[in-house]
Amino acid sequence: MNDTLVVRGRRVLTPDGVRPAALVVEDGVIRDVGAYDAHPAASDVGDRLVTPGLVDSHVHINEPGRTEWEGFATATQAAAAGGITTVVDMPLNCIPATTTRAAAEAKRAALAGQLSVDVAFWGGVVPGNAPELPGLAAFGVPGAKCFLVPSGVDEFPHVTRADLDAVMPVLRDLGLVLLVHAELPGPIDAAEAALAREGADPRKYATYLRSRPNAAEDDAITMVIDLVRRHGTRTHIVHLSSATALPLLEAAQAEGLPVSAETCLHYLTFEAEHIADGATHFKCAPPIREAANREALWEGLRRGVLSMVVSDHSPCTPQLKRMDQGDFLGAWGGISSLQLGGTLLLTLAAQRGIDPTRVFEWNAAAPARLAGLAGRKGRLAPGHDADFVVWDDHAEAPIAARTLRHRHPLTPYEGIRARGRVLATYLRGRRIYDAETDTVAGPFGRFLPVERGTRG
Repeated sequence: MNDTLVVRGRRVLTPDGVRPAALVVEDGVIRDVGAYDAHPAASDVGDRLVTPGLVDSHVHINEPGRTEWEGFATATQAAAAGGITTVVDMPLNCIPATTTRAAAEAKRAALAGQLSVDVAFWGGVVPGNAPELPGLAAFGVPGAKCFLVPSGVDEFPHVTRADLDAVMPVLRDLGLVLLVHAELPGPIDAAEAALAREGADPRKYATYLRSRPNAAEDDAITMVIDLVRRHGTRTHIVHLSSATALPLLEAAQAEGLPVSAETCLHYLTFEAEHIADGATHFKCAPPIREAANREALWEGLRRGVLSMVVSDHSPCTPQLKRMDQGDFLGAWGGISSLQLGGTLLLTLAAQRGIDPTRVFEWNAAAPARLAGLAGRKGRLAPGHDADFVVWDDHAEAPIAARTLRHRHPLTPYEGIRARGRVLATYLRGRRIYDAETDTVAGPFGRFLPVERGTRG
């Protein structure tokens, strides 16, 4: 006998827009998005907003190896409470790094009994691991990430142009997307040398910002675009911070090159001018830049040059943030915001008059396409997994770190008044988060191997 669930509401975000509709779910899959009036006996959420479950394609969970920074249990519980039903874990900060099939298998073994939401893995590109990429593809990664500057951990060294020249045809032929942390060492090295000569104060945010200039991103993206033109490899720029790179990306996209880019919640929220000296919980790489840069990133989203918004959830232990010293140059660079992505983006978009349908394109549909999951995640459509969220999108409350389920709830978002509250999160038709009791059920999440040739 089929396990059937029908949920209806007057504001359901369907592929045709927000309208009255009923979701008919059988065995965890959406079988129909039917007329609201055709299902009077359905569970009715009234005027609450019903959306696809969010997909966060840029998350550092760090298990195995650095589980004291974060782990699959805490990260996926936080995701469920934030309306995220799928996360794609990055290949570094775990030990071993996910640069071989054996490492990917070790990470998958660590998932057992821990997942509150579904999880996929990115592979990694490091010098000399091109022969490992077919094994990673067979394992089920949708793509592989590289760094063009030191990553901060010894297990994941950065690559050069020559490395990319060799590996990009391999990725192209395997049908894998290349993800690039796009900063070049040259401009950073020059900036750091100048700061050292000046004896610049490491407690000042302005010092850190000067240490990672726009040119580091812009020059890296220029190089990557040239390589994409040569090899035709599907390539995605992660966590874009520099708005001066937007014209480069727009021109490449107009040329028809297969290159896309994302930005992050923190770049869309904060501004360098108001980051206090010593406030190292704001440190990330690339850095948070000025208010004008932030608004230009918003314009990049509106114009479609940037296709998605992700968290780049990059946690560490509080000690590594060096809050007691306020040392921006010595602190670990990363911001934890996994649980906050939906409410923050709804808040920021509403302040700018942006319709919620665009929000869920940016944080559900587009990341699902990038990760090769478009046939089952990111939309409320027949044949997709019944992953959906019920929101009170008018509720407002200040963000409180004590409510976060991350292993370490240190956050620069403390006290920001956010609009939009997750009332319930459903994974394959099963309620996994209930705001009334503030509980996460399960674990009911699964590992998702990804087939080649399915990403948009």
